[in-house]
Amino acid sequence: MCGIVGVVATSPVNQLLYDALQLLQHRGQDAAGISTANGSMFHMYKGNGLARDVFRTRNMRSLPGTSGIAQVRYPTAGSASNAEEAQPFYVNAPFGLTLVHNGNLTNAALLKDEMFRIDRRHINTNSDSEVLLNVLAHELQLSSEGLRLDPAAIFAAVSGVHRRLKGSYAVVAQIAGYGMLAFRDTFGIRPLCLGALETDGGTEYMVASESVAVEGLGFRFVRDIAPGEAVFVDLDGRFFSQQCAAKTSLNPCIFEYVYLARPDSVIDGVSVYGARLRLGEYLAARVKTKMPVSDIDVVMPIPDSSRPAAMQLASKLDLPYREGFIKNRYIGRTFIMPGQAVRKKSVRQKLNTVAVEFKGKNVLLVDDSIVRGTTIQEIVSMAREAGARKVFVASSAPPVRFPNVYGIDMPTRAELIAASKSEEAIRVEIGADALIYQDIDDLKQAVRDCNPALTRFEASCFDGDYITGDVTAAYLDHVEQARMAPKVADEGPRNQLSLAIESADA
Repeated sequence: MCGIVGVVATSPVNQLLYDALQLLQHRGQDAAGISTANGSMFHMYKGNGLARDVFRTRNMRSLPGTSGIAQVRYPTAGSASNAEEAQPFYVNAPFGLTLVHNGNLTNAALLKDEMFRIDRRHINTNSDSEVLLNVLAHELQLSSEGLRLDPAAIFAAVSGVHRRLKGSYAVVAQIAGYGMLAFRDTFGIRPLCLGALETDGGTEYMVASESVAVEGLGFRFVRDIAPGEAVFVDLDGRFFSQQCAAKTSLNPCIFEYVYLARPDSVIDGVSVYGARLRLGEYLAARVKTKMPVSDIDVVMPIPDSSRPAAMQLASKLDLPYREGFIKNRYIGRTFIMPGQAVRKKSVRQKLNTVAVEFKGKNVLLVDDSIVRGTTIQEIVSMAREAGARKVFVASSAPPVRFPNVYGIDMPTRAELIAASKSEEAIRVEIGADALIYQDIDDLKQAVRDCNPALTRFEASCFDGDYITGDVTAAYLDHVEQARMAPKVADEGPRNQLSLAIESADA
């Protein structure tokens, strides 16, 4: 998961891109980067850390131009946490390209080999995003025959990219001297939307991972970019779009609605906030079938993603809703921290209990999802220490049983608590008096209720259905072996993200 944005404007975009990264910071806290275009010259700055820590005034002054792209990232399966693999990436031929990518190419190893043997292009990192950049560059070379580009040649190149790539990808790129190109994979797994702003100087365009970045900066949300579609905005602000794939289907990542996206975003016609409210309603019905509601004194969310679901669940069950945990907003997400020891310590730093809300009560804690189980185990322990008589746990998502290979850092099967344990065994391990999971069909229906046009989702971490059709058991074994190679001294079986060929930067 990463946050990407691109803008073609009528005035300098450096501040606009920085502000967009702030609005997308929840999508990645490992690194940040901005590339602007001033005529045919690119200017770039990137580094590790939060956007506010990476960029200083002197860096912003070095980013002139009225168009640009930017990204916030966290390292996913196989990627390195270093500044060299921060995005944007740049290649100087055939026209000069910079690119940011959200997703993961499942055939990155094959493409990297093709780049070397057939296309005669050198890949200098272990990032699949650099592979994607070089595939795009090669297809632009072919479609333009090395001569001047036009929209038809650009869209032909994207068609070639779609034919070669497998996996998930939302992409924004700049072509030196021409403009901004954005496109989305043929399955529509990772989100990408379009915004516009009418100014005295003409129409400005923005593409971004979430609508919150578009609307938060005063742009009008136009629509989601369709699976397989490409949009191109030239440096004069002229807009072009075309479907570039022969076969497409919309399969948005369902984990966006559960956890990843901001609640004030709308993705593929679904209000994230509305979907989470519906998750609470379905979860309430589930709780009724699993335990006596009279046993519950109070409902509490585990901040922040689960708050809408918890509020709606409490309303449906006619139970008091309380905020029992106060969040320190200056601590990063434990979900994306690299080690068990670090994650466990971070939970205590990130959350503190309001003891009066727990003392002597039977508390139902609502979480958005349970991945490794480390965080919820620590939170249950904190609730008991605060005086709770009994601690029940409800997850608004089903058990996470399978790795995600489409750009989310879901760990190996051995690290997923639900991959090999029954719900009762998980309950015992996390120390809860009861554990209730959302039903997988209810999860999908909750999102579909907000947009009935959605018929299928990318929900592989829950149901094991890898919709691109190329993810085999052997592939998963290979990725997991690569991840298990480097060891981290302070965390035992949890491993540092490796430099596998099937890396993913987004």
